[in-house]
Parts: sequence; C-alpha cells; structure tokens
Amino acid sequence: MTYSAEAFQNEFLALGATEVNAIVTVTSSGGTGGGGGRRTAGATEVIIVDASGSMQAEGRIAAARQAAKAAVACLDDGVHFALIAGVGTAQQLFPAPGELAVATVQTRAEATWAIDRLHAAGGTAMGAWLLLAAQLVAQRPGTIAHAIMLTDGDNGEREGYLQSVLDTIAGKFTVDCRGVGTNWKVSELRKIADAMLGTVDIVARPADLTVAFEQMMTTAMGKTAADVQLKVWTPVNATVRFVKQVEPQVADLTGKRVADGPRAARYPLGSWGAESRDYHLCVDVPPGAAGDEMLAARVSIVEGDTVHTQALVRAVWTDDAALSTRINRQVAHYTGQAELADTIQAGIEARKAGDDHTATIKFGRAAQLAHESGNQATSELLATVVEIEDAATGTVRLRRKVAAADEMALDTRSTKTVRVGRGQ
Repeated sequence: MTYSAEAFQNEFLALGATEVNAIVTVTSSGGTGGGGGRRTAGATEVIIVDASGSMQAEGRIAAARQAAKAAVACLDDGVHFALIAGVGTAQQLFPAPGELAVATVQTRAEATWAIDRLHAAGGTAMGAWLLLAAQLVAQRPGTIAHAIMLTDGDNGEREGYLQSVLDTIAGKFTVDCRGVGTNWKVSELRKIADAMLGTVDIVARPADLTVAFEQMMTTAMGKTAADVQLKVWTPVNATVRFVKQVEPQVADLTGKRVADGPRAARYPLGSWGAESRDYHLCVDVPPGAAGDEMLAARVSIVEGDTVHTQALVRAVWTDDAALSTRINRQVAHYTGQAELADTIQAGIEARKAGDDHTATIKFGRAAQLAHESGNQATSELLATVVEIEDAATGTVRLRRKVAAADEMALDTRSTKTVRVGRGQ
C-alpha cells in the first residue's frame, strides 16, 4: 500500500491573523482485496444481528437472516469471523462461544446453517453486543477488525452503560451501523458509528437489507491496512484547533487526539483500502509581521513507526488584501459541507420540537448550501421534507406530512459530502 498527501490552502494571512486552514487530501493505492488474494489472515469480521422481539414485525428477522447469509458469502477465505444474535444479552450464534471461525467453503456453509436458527425474541442491549464483539476481536490484535451491527429499536440498557462500553472499546475495531424500519434512534447509532469510526444509515425496507449487508462486507473486504493515523506536528506556540474528516463524510476527529511527543499528536483514521479521503485542519499560530513565514503544521500519514507520506501547511503574513482575503476553494467547499450537516440536524431537531419557524430557516439554509456545493443527493433528500421553491436563495416550505423513513434518511445521510472539483 502506498500513500500520498496534498495540502490545499491559502497560506497568505492578513496582519494580526492567527488562524490557518488547510484541506489535506490523502490517497492510498496498491492494496488488493475483495477476493484478490489480499491479507486473508489479517482480518476479523463480526456480524451482529438484532434478534429482539420487535424484529418479528414486517418480516424483518427473515430479511435479516438472508442479509447475514449474504454477508457471510462475501467473506474472503482465511478471514476470521463470528456471528452474534443480539437480544437482552449478546449470544454468539457461530462458531462456539468465545471462538472465531476461519472462512472456508465449509465454515461459510456451517455459518449459514447457524443463521437459520436465528429467531426474534427478547430485548435490545447494544452495549453487551459490542462488548462481546470487542472480546472476540481482541483475540487477534493488530488485524483489520470490522463489525456490522443491525438493529430495529432503542437500546434497553441502563443509562450510560452503552457510553461506558464505547469509551472502553473505541479504536479497537470499526463498526458500521444500520437501522431497519423507523423505530430506532438515529442519534443512538450515530454515537456508536462516531466512536467506532464507522457509518450509520437507514434501511427503510427489510427487503433492502441483503444489498446493504453485501455492500458493507464488500467494502470491508477491500481494506488492507488496519490502523492508519494522521499525525500533526506544530511548532512552539502553535496549537491544533480541530481535525475533521470532511470527505466522504463529516467526522470530527479532534476529541480522538492522542499526544505523540511535546508538539505532535495522532488522530485515528481506521482501516484503509485503495481510496481517497479529505481532512480539514485548523491551526492557531502567533501573529506575524508582513513578510514573515512559518511552517504552521506538518501532517504525516503513519502506521506505527512508519511514516508513509507528509504534507506541509504554511503561514505567510502579508499587507496585500488581495492575497489575504482570497478563500481557498477546497476550504470554502468543505466548510460549507460541514455547515450543511449541522444545519440539517438542527432543522430536524427544531421540527421535532414543533418550532416550524426555526426548522424552515435551517432547512432553507441547507437547501442553499446543497445547491451551491452541487450536493444533489442531499438536495433530493431535503425535497422529501420541504418543498424547495428557490434553492439559490434558500426559500423552502415545510411539508405538512413527512414519512418517518424520509426524515431519518435525511438525518443519517446529512454527513455525507461531495468532493470539490480540483481543476475548476
């Protein structure tokens, strides 16, 4: 696997300015996966299926069984895996409790037979499910570890328990969360996905679960690096204000900072395959005089002690307003995309609270931002919640009736972004 990193910024600052912004694009290539003979001994997969009583409704448990079978079929030979039935406790469905199976034609068939025993009865205990997954993953430290977690309802554990589990297991493996139907909480699954560097999405119709599981597992099989990190070094008197992933989705990494020496820190990026992601770095520096230059940050992509590539973020002070007021297109674009996600979520909360005035303002701003950035997917999702009269000016009207699935789709996908064109 090879990596490259490139910083996009306007390095010119006005006199007295102290804030430096840059978008760092990280691209990896050269890995093989998805059945291509990649790291077969270096991956661990756990499939967690909600088997609570509510999964009996609308054919969800039958659809979940089919989806789990499809996910197992996507496993590369040699991958270690396990299946968990999620009820009021975590029950290992396959292989024997506390063990991991190694994917072969035989074990995939045995797992499929085990899935046929999956029936809906019991409660929902997401913390317990994730804790068991963590215990299984811990048997193979240093491997590429990933879990799929499906649910259709609210967590039933005592308040604070799920958070305590997440605090314990964060960074140990990646978790992609999917909610089927509309009786689960987006905020709950988003909390899990954020802590575990994964994704969250709605599968409104049980019939669509198989495709969703296949997509998640195929993506997981393409990962070839287990624990990639973004290391940021800053000079004396400079501090990192925030580090955010801004493409393919918005994720704030600032709180995941781990110190690495007196002036450096690492931020976890999770597992990687052949892909590209964008990160927004904001650094506070001491003010300089006209003509002063400084290295504001050195950004490195690392695995353990190996430094794969670096990008430099600079600051140059000028009294030329034409230089200092120029806004870098990449920074402006992704600042707007982050605002778009926040604005949509604020609009949804206002609508739920019955504050139609605030909801209209927020959704109007969201429609405007989506239009300006060319985020057509988000514009289409917004159109299910509001009638967009003029996207350019952000003029919208709330729809009187909104399907719960449409609102949840807008919420879960609000953090998905579009990449700015580099050559424009």
